[in-house]
Amino acid sequence: MPEGSNHVDRSALKDEQLVVAYREGDVPALAELIGRYEKELFHFLIRFAGNRAFAEDLFQETFLQVHQSAKTFDATKRFKPWLFTIAANKARDHLRREKRKRTAPLSALIDPTQESGASFIDLMEADVPLPDDTADEQEIADLVRELAQQLPDHLREVLVMAYFHQFAYKEIAEMLSIPLGTVKSRLHAAVGTFAQLWKARYPEKIGEKAGEKPG
Repeated sequence: MPEGSNHVDRSALKDEQLVVAYREGDVPALAELIGRYEKELFHFLIRFAGNRAFAEDLFQETFLQVHQSAKTFDATKRFKPWLFTIAANKARDHLRREKRKRTAPLSALIDPTQESGASFIDLMEADVPLPDDTADEQEIADLVRELAQQLPDHLREVLVMAYFHQFAYKEIAEMLSIPLGTVKSRLHAAVGTFAQLWKARYPEKIGEKAGEKPG
């Protein structure tokens, strides 16, 4: 461990610096990283895997992988996409293992392979609740999360990454190892499919916004 590392203000260090410090022997640096991403990564895994208990296991597996792979991390690149790539891979492996136990997902109400031209603007115009709109409405937030689980895995993962966690298209392409064009087409299909499912499942909630009552 570097001399004087116990007195380092780790909260002032960038993520990438913390990884470097950890692999050089500063063990508490990993705890700092876990604390920074505990909430966001856990919520990401819940939405991705659809189950809190699974998400807890996947969270631990993700940071175990960070521990094991810290020496291979390229400190010239951002830590967050690397972390979420590991988490996404863990979640995808989990979903593949569990697929035989799951019932078939509801069929998309629009063809997920079709170039429908759907976008986030379409989603907003369809009055589907946005994450910020529903922050204080746990019931609707739960419905959004539940309905997202009905999407096919390849559509749900891009929706979770882009819509709920605000990753750029390029970052998603790198994290999922798919072409940029595939990210865009899948996201368009995911948004359109989600909007259609929402309208079909919860027609009484169309037009509801946080803090408003149906009129």
